Amino acid sequence: MKSQKYSVKLTAEERKTLEKFVRSTSKKNTPQCKVHAKVLLCLDEALDKPLTPEQTAAKCKIHQENVYKIRKQYATEDFERVLYRKKRETPPVPGKVTGEVEAHIIATACSATPEGKRAWTLKMIGNKIVLEGLVDSISDVTISRVLKKRNEAPPKKDVVHTTRAKR
Repeated sequence: MKSQKYSVKLTAEERKTLEKFVRSTSKKNTPQCKVHAKVLLCLDEALDKPLTPEQTAAKCKIHQENVYKIRKQYATEDFERVLYRKKRETPPVPGKVTGEVEAHIIATACSATPEGKRAWTLKMIGNKIVLEGLVDSISDVTISRVLKKRNEAPPKKDVVHTTRAKR
């Protein structure tokens, strides 16, 4: 058998924790967390006969590469980090639409239309918000979401329904 670069040797305390973790019904312990715990228990070299990564993958019903990743993560990172995902500290991109921008979008949609226009379009609302200097740019989809969230859809064009007379 080929020597492994990363090995899993659980202490008695870690093993007990993982076994309890797998059996628990807490909502904090997601199915993914439980699978990671099962993988570590199967790969534990402190036992007489640990399973191979191939056997572990089959037993835990995951891909063999994931077994290798979990084993590497256990060897290189913290025990808790293997079980739980890292919490994001800040969102990837701060939202453009703040309460102030939202208020201006709604106020614009509810205001009188520009001269020569029947109704506000999403593009017209976006252009006005950009010209006012509230944001650098804003998409029609974002404006639509704000208006939909507040049930303030821009008025639709008048649609005249005609019916044909029966002959």
